Amino acid sequence: MIKKYKECVKGYWGYVIATPLCVIVESILEILIPFKMADLIDKGVDVGNLEYIKHQGLILIGYAAVAMIAGVLGGYLASNGSAGFAKNLRREMYYNIQHFSFANIDKFSTAGLVTRMTTDVTQIQQAFMMIIRGAFRGPFIMVFAFIAAFKINDKLPFAFLVAVPVIVIGLAVVIKFGIPMFQRMFRVYDKLNAVVQENVRGIRVVKAYVREEKENEKFQGVSNELYKMSVKAERLMAFASPVMEMAIYAVTLIVCWFGARLVITEAMTTGQLMSMFSYVARILTAFLMMSMLIMQITLSGASAKRIYDVLVEVPDIQNPENPVMEVKDGSIKFENVSFAYAKGKPCLSNLNVDIKSGETIGVIGGTGCGKSSFVQLIPRLYDATEGNVYVGGLNVKDYDMEVLRSSVAMVLQKNILFEGTLRENLAWGNKNATDEQMWDALKLAQATEFVSRMEGGLDAEIEQGGTNVSGGQRQRLCIARALLTSPKVLILDDSTS
Repeated sequence: MIKKYKECVKGYWGYVIATPLCVIVESILEILIPFKMADLIDKGVDVGNLEYIKHQGLILIGYAAVAMIAGVLGGYLASNGSAGFAKNLRREMYYNIQHFSFANIDKFSTAGLVTRMTTDVTQIQQAFMMIIRGAFRGPFIMVFAFIAAFKINDKLPFAFLVAVPVIVIGLAVVIKFGIPMFQRMFRVYDKLNAVVQENVRGIRVVKAYVREEKENEKFQGVSNELYKMSVKAERLMAFASPVMEMAIYAVTLIVCWFGARLVITEAMTTGQLMSMFSYVARILTAFLMMSMLIMQITLSGASAKRIYDVLVEVPDIQNPENPVMEVKDGSIKFENVSFAYAKGKPCLSNLNVDIKSGETIGVIGGTGCGKSSFVQLIPRLYDATEGNVYVGGLNVKDYDMEVLRSSVAMVLQKNILFEGTLRENLAWGNKNATDEQMWDALKLAQATEFVSRMEGGLDAEIEQGGTNVSGGQRQRLCIARALLTSPKVLILDDSTS
């Protein structure tokens, strides 16, 4: 999994490497500042040496300025690196999805893929940014702050060990109960996306049947389920934070108590005590940061697994090693073909069909008898479970998929027009088609009448999904788009309805 994610950092390694360097510079200065503060108090304030105070003060201002610049630069670099990583992650998922067969898409569901490319990627992006900053900053500060505090006093730094068991127990509780909770929450996100997509896509039907109230109830049910799970998850996170802070305050009080006694007995100076407070606070903050980092990585593991499943999903329909690059003619043959969407539930059984090139065949049958499944095997949108499908005298599995699908034009039962101009939509059939060829295809599809009335003609704007044209007009435009491919085989799946 890590190897796959490393590939997605390509192009942004500069940001990822430079971020820890800035963090280290900032951390070194954070360790040095308390030392200078102790000197300023002990050798300047306590003895009234104004020149020393000015000198040390300027040095402290310089340290603080450089630390601030390093911190801001580190944040900028981390943001760029994590955003670039997320961009690559989305791109890799999207590109892989483009090669999915219908069976692969059915496996994940459209809503599930949308959630992975949005919510899950955001979760991973946040974790990645914490890793490239916190994974270096936390351990570095914790180790060097402890060494610096130990040089001041060899006993007080061990006070922070009081907080370790409390923080570890709190972290263990969050991890144990939080991970399953977040995994369930992401599945509910999928359900919510599915409900919203279904409603928006079918909004005309919802309004036609006056089902707004019922759809609202369905949405409210899933939304409430997500709300309850989110509250549980946030409650668990809210429990962890005050417990850890309580441990930090307890350690601070211990250092305060024993440190004050050491100052009174002159075993420690006031400046050294101030430095000790600063170092102990940094040790605990760094430990807390590491705890939160581990928690974030653990919780984002659910998202990482969901994204990884998409990245490594192998399309079950692929090109052969030496594909045939030409379809000779439009003949079609089904030889003992069986097909099932789910194992053990065939929708086509032992089918034998022989269609000669140039023939026009009508496939008639009741709803759900497998007509669409039958024609989808021809351009390899699905592969036959058993038997062989031949086009142009060769098995469809022997062809280059792009060549096969370019030779088999299919007007699907549920066709889609894309946002853009009418010309851009028709160009899907042939990107080099001339205006004359487009008008010829529209004439064959009996679409010239309404297209000529549209403002702009071929340059008329089509809204997303083709919602600004009627269902019949949309089908005719899709037929024209298919005709522009000049196919060897033309499949019209219920497009005369």
